[in-house]
Amino acid sequence: MSLTQETVERPIRTHNAGPAAAWSSGGVAYDEISRGILDAIEHAVNRLEVSPGAPVLDVATGTGWAARRLAALGGEVTAVDFASDMLRAAQDLAAAEGRRIALLEGDAEALPFPDRAFDRVISTFGVMFAQRPEDAAAELARICRPGGRLVLAVWTPDGNVFEMFRIIKSYMPAPDDPPPPSPFDWGRRERLHELLGTAFELTVEDGTSFYRVPDGATAWRQFVAGYGPVRALAGKLDPESRARFEADFTAFHDGFADALGVTVPRSYRIVCGTRR
Repeated sequence: MSLTQETVERPIRTHNAGPAAAWSSGGVAYDEISRGILDAIEHAVNRLEVSPGAPVLDVATGTGWAARRLAALGGEVTAVDFASDMLRAAQDLAAAEGRRIALLEGDAEALPFPDRAFDRVISTFGVMFAQRPEDAAAELARICRPGGRLVLAVWTPDGNVFEMFRIIKSYMPAPDDPPPPSPFDWGRRERLHELLGTAFELTVEDGTSFYRVPDGATAWRQFVAGYGPVRALAGKLDPESRARFEADFTAFHDGFADALGVTVPRSYRIVCGTRR
């Protein structure tokens, strides 16, 4: 499909090659991860207030769930991600639904679009994982037109997704010194204003997403298949460490067992910004 937006040549930044490969490894299986946060994605899509024909950009689209919803609402949707295998899956899933979406490989820290290209910009739990958050925030501001609308869905720094990542982190090698910034900083109100408050008039709204699976073992299978950081990490561990990782990850989710299986409440924030 040809892009409806003018593009500029901006390759994936060198320091993002490794993260791009890790996220890409989930491929089409990542769509099941998106299904688990569908309530939060819908919340963000609703707050974007898309009009038919409006140029919309979905940043770090993954397998394109938010982009497909926006296309169904009549937006002229472009979606970008640095994970090539997930983009291919997004293309196939959009075609299967008959959604017209322009999909492009690109880096959230160096978006391949001219200034002020979009009326609406969204990212659902994507841009928060950028390695250099100041650069990503500057790009969101650069490509959004004055008076345009930005909506982000971000995980809070004190919720159950953060706790899940504590388990993941415990099996990762020691970080560089100094360590990279935490993606969960995007869930702190003061940090959001540092990153975006100069360019956008911001409001922040709290929400809770509910992840429902039959049991913790199902959660492990879904994440080790489709969630790039978990899949990549599990693939690097020796058999004993991988078994411990699986056991800890499974037990964490089984800790939220209820009468019907497992229900994990996961707190998030919806960030709405109007470009100044």
